[in-house]
Amino acid sequence: MHVVPDEHREHTGIGSEEERAERATRRVIGLTVVTMVAEIAAGEWFNSMALLADGWHMGSHAAALGITAFAYSYARRHRDNQRYAFGTWKVGALGGFTSAVVLGVVALLLAWESIERLREPRLIAFDSAIAVAVIGLVVNLVSALVLQGGHSSHGHGHEDHNLRAAYVHVLTDALTSILAIGALVAGRFGGWVWLDPAMGLVGAVIITRWAVGLLRDTSRILLDGDVEPELAASVQRAIESRDDNEVVDIHLWRVAPRGLAAIISLATHHPRAPEYYKEIVAEQFDLTHVTVEVHECSAPECGAAGAR
Repeated sequence: MHVVPDEHREHTGIGSEEERAERATRRVIGLTVVTMVAEIAAGEWFNSMALLADGWHMGSHAAALGITAFAYSYARRHRDNQRYAFGTWKVGALGGFTSAVVLGVVALLLAWESIERLREPRLIAFDSAIAVAVIGLVVNLVSALVLQGGHSSHGHGHEDHNLRAAYVHVLTDALTSILAIGALVAGRFGGWVWLDPAMGLVGAVIITRWAVGLLRDTSRILLDGDVEPELAASVQRAIESRDDNEVVDIHLWRVAPRGLAAIISLATHHPRAPEYYKEIVAEQFDLTHVTVEVHECSAPECGAAGAR
């Protein structure tokens, strides 16, 4: 059995935490698929469009969870591939981004179906639909606990966006189940049949908000924009506090879930070896890859114009 050293896991961003998350995701996929088949079959048997809609809704999430599992598997299988300069950890963010897109599509379909039902109400076998919807809710809650267990080991300010996407999918399933149960109960005992499609619209709005938030967070990672500008400013101040150094260009980006890289270009009248400036940065910041370019000033004042 091949054992990956801890330092290699840290560099590639694929460690025991991600492996636990992958196992949790696979278990949830199994639960989701079984419940999806049960709800679709029950919807057909009891002529319940509510159950059919919820079943296909879970089907779309099962596909999205499959994307999540694939992302984990791909990252794990290729973590030793030297073609990836900084490992395969961004596959998780890509999986989260893709899942968020799926969430958005699900929200649109849910809204469309809800509007159609408001225009043309359909008969629902309330008792059967409520029973199956409760079972679906229980499965969703169990799935959420499983994923939460895989997420609890993550620390150091790192968030697994791939696992978060899976967790959001399960929560949206639970939400739609709760809304469906409430609407079905109100329709069964209060005659408020219109609540079923109305709750579908509410669920679509909430799902859209979650999808937009996930898209925003994962896109920042994919576009190397998740490092706060204040951190770059702090690195710049640390270097410029010595001698007459002036940072003329600086770039910080994430190369692992808990690792940052930096490229720094500076000008000074008293140039030193790059290792000297790397030590300045290492004293205050946790950067795994640092490249320093030093220019000697040929003008009275340093800066981009005075660097040779």
